[in-house]
Amino acid sequence: MPSPPEEEPPDGIERFSLVRGDRLFRIERALGLIPPDGGLGVGRRAVLLALLTWLPIVVWASVTGRALPPGRVSEPLLEHFGVHVRCLVAIPLFILAEATAHAMSVQLVPYFVTSGLVPSQERARFAAAVQRTRALRDRSLPLILIAGLVIGWLVARPIQADLHELEWAVEGNPQEMRLGFGGLWFFYVVRPIFTALLLVWIWRVILLGLMLRRIAALDLSIVPSHPDRTGGLGFLERVPLALSPVLLGMSAVLASRWAHDVAFHGVELQSLGLPAAIFLIGVAALGLAPLLTFSGALRRARWQALLDYGSLIGEHGRRVRHKWILGEKVEDREELLAAPELGPVADTITLYESVQRMRAAPVTTTALAAVLLPAILPMLAVVAIRVPIKDVLLKILKTLM
Repeated sequence: MPSPPEEEPPDGIERFSLVRGDRLFRIERALGLIPPDGGLGVGRRAVLLALLTWLPIVVWASVTGRALPPGRVSEPLLEHFGVHVRCLVAIPLFILAEATAHAMSVQLVPYFVTSGLVPSQERARFAAAVQRTRALRDRSLPLILIAGLVIGWLVARPIQADLHELEWAVEGNPQEMRLGFGGLWFFYVVRPIFTALLLVWIWRVILLGLMLRRIAALDLSIVPSHPDRTGGLGFLERVPLALSPVLLGMSAVLASRWAHDVAFHGVELQSLGLPAAIFLIGVAALGLAPLLTFSGALRRARWQALLDYGSLIGEHGRRVRHKWILGEKVEDREELLAAPELGPVADTITLYESVQRMRAAPVTTTALAAVLLPAILPMLAVVAIRVPIKDVLLKILKTLM
């Protein structure tokens, strides 16, 4: 899948990519996985990693009679949905998300300037904030720490902890926990790749949050009466949209494990309610955290605007009353009553109400949907194992009609 074309930003405006240029990107390009012509090569990398992780397991399981029922094991590979979803869904989604995150970030940073949110006197500080984030993105230390965490988790977590998910790969006596090639490949290749990519994305979200926090600390030209109800920051809803593939991959892996337990081990859906709620809260926090960095700036802007607009509209209303109710001659030296920007009294009320409706954070309906829908959809597949969703929907439609 080719990356979207990049338009050059106006002169003097910083460009920033959340993906291009970091240490992992440079390593993959040196290995020939990313083309040198400016693309990201996400399509071929996603296919390559999917085949690298999944194909050896399936081939080994098929040859040894462990892939399909009935076979040599009570729970063949086919029934362990989590193995397939990690390889064929989550890992490719983590790679494909690089394209959406890159497109979002290279458009987002210049728009802070072109939209007028960053005034001319703050341009130098804005460029410095972007440059500091770029320098942090390009460091090797985050990738080294991620590699250390993955290796440490691999060493500290015994194979016995994954016995249930690896039953299809156990050879000989189950108490010996002697894994065949497929189990070893999953344990030492698939799981580390999945974990490393997940940690890389968590780091990228943190990096984006740090940059937005630095931008939020600037003296931004927020417009309290902006129709997007976020002071002109409504374009930030693209951030959760860009992260949606990552959230979908995370949810798909968790839901696939639960689907196996519900389908083959009699786990009740009610017992999954609390873990699902905790997961949804965590996903929402991860997807929306970068946007919440602007909550302080928006609250301050709203509070000050309520005072400023309240004073202006109050003075406008007093002059209207003196002129049209009391019949007094009003000197309108500042031409407040005739200002086309304010208009009649009804327009001034609408202006003040628009300030009142201003949100405390740039979290729009689109942003919420971009976070919650990818997290919920895989969970519905788990529910569908026990609950006939089609029949339920038909009953609801019949009732409504």
